[in-house]
Amino acid sequence: MAPQNTDFKFREGGNIFSPKDLIQLGRPGAAIANPTGDLALVLFSKYSIKEKKNSKSVYVVSLDTAGKFINIPLDKGGDTFWVAPRTFAQVIEGDEDLEIYAYDVSLEATVDGSNDGSKSYTEPVLLGTIPGKTASNFRFNPQTGNLVFSAYVYPDGNLTTVKEQDKEWEERGNTALVYDTTYVRHWDTWQSKKGPQLFSVKLVQEGGKWNLVDDFKSPLRGTKHYSPVEPFGGTDDFDVSDTHIVYTSKDPDLPEAWHTKQNVYVVPIGADEKPVELTSGKQGAIHSPVFSNKGDKVAWLELDKDGYESDRAKIVIYDLEKQVRFTVTQPWDRSPDSLAFSKDDTVIYLTAGDEAKVKVHALPVAPTPSHSSTHPKLDSRFSIPIALTHEKAASGLQVLPGGKILFSQSSFTSPNDAFVAIGLDALEAALVSGDKNAAASVEITRITHFSEEDLKDKSLSEGENFWFKGAHHKNVQGWALKPKGWKAGEKKKWPVVLLIHGGPQGAWEDQWSNRWNPNVFAQQGYFVTMINPTGSTTFGQEFTDAIKEDWGGKPFVDMISGWKHALKEYPEIDPDRAVAAGASWGGYAINWIQGHPEFGFNFKALVCHDGVFDSTYNGYSTDELFFFNHEWGGRPWEHKSKALSTLYSPANFVHKWSTPQLLIHGSKDYRLPETESIGAFHALQELGIPSRLVIFPDENHWVLNHGNSLKWHYEVFRWFDQFVGETN
Repeated sequence: MAPQNTDFKFREGGNIFSPKDLIQLGRPGAAIANPTGDLALVLFSKYSIKEKKNSKSVYVVSLDTAGKFINIPLDKGGDTFWVAPRTFAQVIEGDEDLEIYAYDVSLEATVDGSNDGSKSYTEPVLLGTIPGKTASNFRFNPQTGNLVFSAYVYPDGNLTTVKEQDKEWEERGNTALVYDTTYVRHWDTWQSKKGPQLFSVKLVQEGGKWNLVDDFKSPLRGTKHYSPVEPFGGTDDFDVSDTHIVYTSKDPDLPEAWHTKQNVYVVPIGADEKPVELTSGKQGAIHSPVFSNKGDKVAWLELDKDGYESDRAKIVIYDLEKQVRFTVTQPWDRSPDSLAFSKDDTVIYLTAGDEAKVKVHALPVAPTPSHSSTHPKLDSRFSIPIALTHEKAASGLQVLPGGKILFSQSSFTSPNDAFVAIGLDALEAALVSGDKNAAASVEITRITHFSEEDLKDKSLSEGENFWFKGAHHKNVQGWALKPKGWKAGEKKKWPVVLLIHGGPQGAWEDQWSNRWNPNVFAQQGYFVTMINPTGSTTFGQEFTDAIKEDWGGKPFVDMISGWKHALKEYPEIDPDRAVAAGASWGGYAINWIQGHPEFGFNFKALVCHDGVFDSTYNGYSTDELFFFNHEWGGRPWEHKSKALSTLYSPANFVHKWSTPQLLIHGSKDYRLPETESIGAFHALQELGIPSRLVIFPDENHWVLNHGNSLKWHYEVFRWFDQFVGETN
């Protein structure tokens, strides 16, 4: 075993963006506008390594006057949502239940963005309580006073008896968990009898004071519908009109662990009627159901294939009055990830990934056809969205009054900031008439600059976009980020790291990351290469699908070609000081490269985070069984799957392993259990190959705790430095 460098330290300084800087940089959320569209809330957190404390606050930002804001400390954190143009609510844990408080705000009391304390916002006033402590995902309709939210309840759907049932469960006299069906555990949680359902309650203003009416409605009770859909569902899994809720839920008649099929339902907010299904029954997963502003249409994102979570997402519109359902983006080879109707319902705005960027698009709403169809005959202006932005990564799309949209945007060089696009009334009219050039007139204004001061001297790399020919002569894209101090012409000067993304249906996109941030690697002295090989998203569905049953094939043809391209285009790289790191499928890739020295990467050290070691074992042990079944051609004992595992499982090539490797895993990772890394570590140890295993008992598939993130970066960079550092 090579000796560990106990004196290793990060590169740090006023002009270096170090791992400590990443962890302590403020983290803004997406901007959420008030009903009148002139203010927005942005939740903000900032961690102090010295104090070991994560401070939380909310910015109230003017959308009319750039740079004008107030920042309100939220010592107890919690959710926030608007209840009126100058009033927002905060939901926090009380002693017994959740408590809702109201803040009145006034930006008129601020000068040049300063916060003069008591004049800019009132002391919080208690509005009422919600039973239990699990309520979240709040949506409030100021026109009707309906507050809709999700909470975890037992099968009876009774919100008011959850605490009593929790007490009975905790005092049952044993700790056994007993299962008759899957899921047994999901993402990072052992499954219990409870699941998330939607509830509604009235929040009304009487005599100038807000009051939460103690009468909670349960529209999903008795349905076996659970929404939002775990583990990542939130407010994007349901929407609220003046009278109804539209939501998506896993099909209650199918085993969740090996099906992705979701249905869309509409139900009265008052729970006085049963939900009605809007989907056809022949679909896969569903995302982002939204009402039109008139409440006469619903749109959502639908995947065709049950059992495949990365199928192409298509926009489906359901006309509630005519009871006609039709797909509008059938010919468009991209996948939207969020939707919003324009104020007059003539245009749908959406975000969608396109060639490693996430862009805002607009699409005129097609006239409702005479009958339901997945392939209606539509003019191209109703089926091919027009891009309004062309760089970085947009999210949190919201339509504002006055022909505006609000969205957040991040990039390699900045976390989220709020942006407003104006002049959309003219754009919408032009798009409906068929003018595809109208997007050029849209004006976009940056509203916030949350991280500008902290990053101004760091000289972060914007990333250089490069293309090369990969498998089957396909065009493949990658990113290059140069290290701090890079000078052209310095031959074989810099060590190089290949970062490999997970998924595998994912992509390295021009967006900020608090976990795998390429600029942190670059500013620690590494030339960073990131390739989007076969299987990556945002480059068309054929490219995404092509990794199916070929994990160890075409993606590595692409990465080998991209690696050679980078070495040729950037002679400043020292190919004898090369390392690689990846997580999830990227961790699989690290283990696969480890067993295939003939690829010629010549890596001196490897890092595998939460990666696949034995594909057959993964097929039995993972939580979402549908994923393995799709990717490996069947269940792990079936002929095709067994043959593919023989061909492509890293565990079958351990006899060829020789490169020093660091393995990192979270014990609460139920997507890829920690025994994957333990098994690989045992193999490395028995082979006498320098190796280290780092386990985080309290982390899942990601590393989220700030202190653990710092430790993660320390172990990764110390490992690389041990083999390719300047003294090696």
